[in-house]
Amino acid sequence: MKKLSFSTVMLWVGLIFLYAPMFILIFYSFNASKLVTVWGGFSTKWYGELMQDQQILDAVWTSLEIAFLSASMAVVLGTMAAFVMTRFRRSWAKLSLSNMITAPLVMPEVITGLSLLLLFVHMADLIGWPTERGRLTIWLAHSTFCAAYVAVVVSSRLRELDMSIEEAAMDLGATPLKTFFTITVPMITPALTAGWLLSFSLSLDDLVIASFASGPGATTLPMVVFSSVRLGVSPKINALATLIILAVSLLAFLSWYFARRSEKKAKAAME
Repeated sequence: MKKLSFSTVMLWVGLIFLYAPMFILIFYSFNASKLVTVWGGFSTKWYGELMQDQQILDAVWTSLEIAFLSASMAVVLGTMAAFVMTRFRRSWAKLSLSNMITAPLVMPEVITGLSLLLLFVHMADLIGWPTERGRLTIWLAHSTFCAAYVAVVVSSRLRELDMSIEEAAMDLGATPLKTFFTITVPMITPALTAGWLLSFSLSLDDLVIASFASGPGATTLPMVVFSSVRLGVSPKINALATLIILAVSLLAFLSWYFARRSEKKAKAAME
C-alpha cells in the first residue's frame, strides 16, 4: 500500500475545507423544512418557490445586465489606461495616473463606495445629474472599480509584446489605429478576455459599492441575498446558491473541455 505524503494529505484537507460547505449547502437546498439547519425530508419545493419570487428574479437580471455592461466598459477604460501605463514615456504625470488607476486595488471598498456616493450627490447638486441613483450609477461605479483590474491584466500582457511587429506594420503603411485593431488587439485578446471575465465576476459579486451607489429603483442580487440573510437564512437562498454553483461549474467544465479539445487539435496538426 502506497504511503500518503504530507503534501497529498494537506491537498485533501484544503479541498475538503473549501468544498465541504458548498456540498452542505447543496444538500440542505433539498430540505423540506423551513429551518435551514433542521432536516425535514427531501423536497424540491424551494426551487419552485425561488422561480416564483419576482424580487429575486428581477435582482438576478439586474445584476447580470449591470455586470455585462460594467465588464464591457471596464475593458475599454482599462485597455486605454494600460496603454498609458506601458507605452508612454516615463514622467510624473504617467506615474500619478498609474497610481490613481491601481489605487482601487488596495483601497477598501467602503471608502470607494462612500467616495462615489459623495461624487454622485455633489454632481446632482451642481449640474442636476444624476437625478437619482439606480442602475446607471451602479454601472458607472462598477466600471470605475473594475477598470483597475483590467488595466493591470492588460498592461502585463502589453509589456510582453514585441513592438517590432507593430513598427513593421506601420512601416508598411498601416495607420496607428489600423495597427492597433489588426495587430495589437489579436495579440492581447487573451488578456482582454481574462479582464472581461474578472470584471464580470467582480461586478456580479459586489455588495458594498453597489449598496452606496444604488437607489430605491435598483437592487442587485447580492443586496437581496444580504438583506434576506439578516432576517434569517431562507431555504430559497440555498436553492439560489445551488443554481449559481451549478452554472459556474458548468461554465468551468465547458471552458476546460473546449481548451483541451483545441489543444489536442493543435498537437495533431503539429504531428
